[in-house]
Amino acid sequence: MEQTVEQKLKALYELQTIHTKIDRIRQVRGELPMEVSDLEDEVAGLETRIQKIKNDLDDLEDSVVTRKNLIKEAQANTKKYEAQLTEVKNNREYDAISKEIEIQGLDIQVSEKKIKEIGYEIATKTQVYEKALADLEERRKDFELKKAELGTITSETEKEENELTGQAEQAKKNIEERLLFAYNRLRKNAKNGLAVVTIERDACSGCFNEIPPQRQADIRQRKKIIVCEHCGRILVDEQMVLETAEAV
Repeated sequence: MEQTVEQKLKALYELQTIHTKIDRIRQVRGELPMEVSDLEDEVAGLETRIQKIKNDLDDLEDSVVTRKNLIKEAQANTKKYEAQLTEVKNNREYDAISKEIEIQGLDIQVSEKKIKEIGYEIATKTQVYEKALADLEERRKDFELKKAELGTITSETEKEENELTGQAEQAKKNIEERLLFAYNRLRKNAKNGLAVVTIERDACSGCFNEIPPQRQADIRQRKKIIVCEHCGRILVDEQMVLETAEAV
């Protein structure tokens, strides 16, 4: 059975009323879901960074151990060569062994210098590591608090939102596809999500621009679908607010 214009308008306004209630519930949550998601990403990023710094510190510590072992090896070689000096038979052997002792001494100096450089790098990275750990602890606390806050709000409103979403799906069945498409487009483009609005104080309650008396009279007759000349929203008369409130 073909719907009258009045029935179409009522169906549209009923859907708008339900969607407005859903919008209000979501406004209570506000930016919390996004904040929780951002904090979760930040925590994961810090954990990855901390693990990388830890790996770098482990590699540096291994380098220190390697350099210390090289020093011990060079010291052992020096003692061996010094013992051989007492047994040399000519100047050529003496010079060769002396050269080896000198090389071992240089190797020790290089390793000692490198250990100092690595030590400085370890100290610097350790400060960064400790700062990252402190940041991680703080971000985890923020994340848990926001997550708990979101959980509380969600648990308080989830049932109502689900019920309203079900009502909205049911209400859509009473609206022809062409009108539903226009409604959804208007809702998407409106900051406040209002696609169907009433007359309030002789003005469109969506954009607050004045509606001429004759146009108001046409809207109240409900003989055709009339949109605001300024914002394009579908207009309904004040009485429909009361009628829809009884129906929803």
